[in-house]
Amino acid sequence: MEVIVESPKGSCVKYKFDKKSNYFKLHKSLPIGMVFPFDFGFIPKTKGEDGDPLDILIVSEFITFPGCVIECRIVGCLVVEQEKEDRMIRNDRFIGIPEQSRLYEGINTITDIPSRIITEIEQFFVNYQKAEGKKLLIIDHLNSQQAQELIE
Repeated sequence: MEVIVESPKGSCVKYKFDKKSNYFKLHKSLPIGMVFPFDFGFIPKTKGEDGDPLDILIVSEFITFPGCVIECRIVGCLVVEQEKEDRMIRNDRFIGIPEQSRLYEGINTITDIPSRIITEIEQFFVNYQKAEGKKLLIIDHLNSQQAQELIE
């Protein structure tokens, strides 16, 4: 499945694809000391409850850039509820592994990722939202098959 990087790992800013201009625009900066732990992007031709394409965290060893298209396998999903305009909405975070990855080639489902890394990813998303004064709840984890079915 093709995914598109919005904000590369190590980035302290969030870019967002602007449909009107067809460019990636600087959207906002992360709180001081925070960086994306892995590439963060979206799955084209999808739409989540927030109106945006479905979010994906791309776990890899690569150095990428906004707009980079990567062929990934979906290995799982963090089922998430996020505060938006004083209500909670679903805004899941899918997890993908690039097909070209050697370091993560043995990861086929979310349980193959060390639990410590999953916990750190969860904490990143919770703290990122908390710094903006918003609440984010991790509801569940889906395996690769469940995540793929949710996308379809």
